[in-house]
Amino acid sequence: MVDDPERDRLSGRVARFARVGAGLSGAAATFGANALFANGDTTARNAKALKETLGRLKGPLMKVAQLLATVPDLLPPEFAAELAELQTNAPAMGPAFVRRRMAAELGPDWQSRFAAFDLTPAAAASLGQVHRATAHDGRPLAVKLQYPEMQSAVESDLGQLRVMLGLGRQMFSAIDTREMAEEIGERIREELDYDRESRAMRLYGAFFADRDDIRIPAPDPGLSTARLLTMEWLDGAGLRTFIDADQPTRNQVARLLFEGWWSPLTHLGVIHGDPHLGNYSFAEAGGRLNLLDFGCMRIFPPAFIGGVVKLYRAIVAGDRAGEIAAYEAWGFKGLSQDLADVLGIWARFIYGPLLDDRVRTVADGVAPGAYGRREAYQVKKALEEKGPVTIPREFVFMDRAAIGLGSAFLHLGAEQNWRRLFETSLEGFSEQALGERQAAALAAVGLGA
Repeated sequence: MVDDPERDRLSGRVARFARVGAGLSGAAATFGANALFANGDTTARNAKALKETLGRLKGPLMKVAQLLATVPDLLPPEFAAELAELQTNAPAMGPAFVRRRMAAELGPDWQSRFAAFDLTPAAAASLGQVHRATAHDGRPLAVKLQYPEMQSAVESDLGQLRVMLGLGRQMFSAIDTREMAEEIGERIREELDYDRESRAMRLYGAFFADRDDIRIPAPDPGLSTARLLTMEWLDGAGLRTFIDADQPTRNQVARLLFEGWWSPLTHLGVIHGDPHLGNYSFAEAGGRLNLLDFGCMRIFPPAFIGGVVKLYRAIVAGDRAGEIAAYEAWGFKGLSQDLADVLGIWARFIYGPLLDDRVRTVADGVAPGAYGRREAYQVKKALEEKGPVTIPREFVFMDRAAIGLGSAFLHLGAEQNWRRLFETSLEGFSEQALGERQAAALAAVGLGA
């Protein structure tokens, strides 16, 4: 049996644990020094130190920082600005590293496989970095190269995450997070499998094949491995480029984002589960959406998507029994009416923009910094009295993705009739039809449900 230096190792986990501990200790020491010697800009210096530490560590800890940075006003502005840089401008590995990694994946003559290859990365993220290249037939390519020993890093970080969630259960026993930990672990492990990501790209590419305004990069299997993913390069500008655009342009960008995310959910039962600002770009002055990075793609049972639709319709109709049935379809168990009412506080917040048949912003007059805080506080206090409740694993990335998408709409200040967009995505919906479409689409690209 050939030894795989990239597999998860105990020695790798121990080394990762030491690196994380040393990195965070170093950041803490920097915070202390800044408090003693900084001249009025302590917060900015601390934010920069944290970004640099997480950028060097890579892995799941960096992904958590990326997620926090997507939510407007969740963090102090200095921290949000620095951590947002990790989405598209994280510290990168140098040319010597790239040569070694490429040789390990494609062989010592790897450079001859490309007409051109830029050793300086175009982008660096939590689990890998992307390089521009050119195929021998002239096609522009994006080459996504995984960092070394990521399996050990992921298992080490997930172990620490389980410990932190366990401490959280002790401090806030109203929410049982064990299924959440299992879900996060499974999804992050999937992100290390670039063959699976390639299949996910082909799934989305086939789904949007008839649309000119939503593009998915086509993978190149001949230049890809389990830890190297080569695909079509799609030119485009990041979402932040459009924050100061005119209102019609911002509305158009938001509409494409909504359709690019919701349509696969209601027609195939899948979501792009990592909607931070670095995972999509826009071409043609915002008239075309490029959906990028399919490492975190969640496949849901049709019954779960049916629950999403049932809850929406139950809230609209004021059907409290229907709400409980929807939560049960999501995997919540043993819900009393009191607990269902608590969950309803958050559900009405998440579904809020879909409940009004009118053009509005997502926040609808609520200051971005206050948006969702009241509801989160109400849920926390109510669960302390009415709980505990176990969060089903399928709920985790659905909620995460919905919040990430809503954050993008908040950044844009977009105005839409969100209800009509959602109703359009539901045309012809039934759990049976969804199940049949999902099975056929997944089989076509070799993905399992």
